Amino acid sequence: MSSTYCDFVQHKGKGTVHQHYHDKEYGFPLRTDNELFARLVLEINQAGLSWETILKKKENFLKAFDNFDIDKVARYNDKRKEKLMLDAGIIRNRLKIEATIDNAKKIKAIQKETGSFKKWLDQHHPLSKEEWVKLFKSQFRFTGGEIVNEFLMSTGYLPGAHVDSCPAFQKIIKLKPMWNRGQ
Repeated sequence: MSSTYCDFVQHKGKGTVHQHYHDKEYGFPLRTDNELFARLVLEINQAGLSWETILKKKENFLKAFDNFDIDKVARYNDKRKEKLMLDAGIIRNRLKIEATIDNAKKIKAIQKETGSFKKWLDQHHPLSKEEWVKLFKSQFRFTGGEIVNEFLMSTGYLPGAHVDSCPAFQKIIKLKPMWNRGQ
């Protein structure tokens, strides 16, 4: 049997930033476009790094990216990019910063077309992981297979965030429609 995030938190993550994330955020449905955008940005920034690093810097990301306000981030200019490159509180990777800004612009276009990023995700649900990856790669920057998988699993669009016996799984089942379960 493969190890899960639930196993990791149970044995190594108790009392850490992982426990709060596991118990209160991972796999729980997100309701607003800004929340979904925030999770996508954090997943993109995790590439090549530990999730613990991202969780510890989460508040810094919120501050640096205007609480992940899509409208504001979409308007960032070169001066703002340079300011972000100097911010030691976030991941100072030019490609990730540029992807964040470009993805905000793409989400704005999706909002204009479908009403919201969440509605766009819901309209495409359910898809297989491979279909989701193809769709994300056609729309967004810096969205490889693992990033898309974790984004969708962490927001409830793909199963597998928790084992069935996990208390967090039981809370999630009560919060979201059954279409998110067991695809």
